[in-house]
Amino acid sequence: MSFPYKKNIEKSMKKFYDSLCEKNKRRYAAIESEKLSHGGVNYISALLECDPKTIRQGKKE
Repeated sequence: MSFPYKKNIEKSMKKFYDSLCEKNKRRYAAIESEKLSHGGVNYISALLECDPKTIRQGKKE
């Protein structure tokens, strides 16, 4: 899978994600995965080191 974001952007995304509370982490991960469409959940879950189920839960919220 190719990576849609540059390394410096990924680093900023991870830093921001780590600063959030659990509910907002789920919601942020869901929004980022939606931006990428196909393969977004897998890419974002790997980038942010969260379970894909976490992202799916965020989409429901």
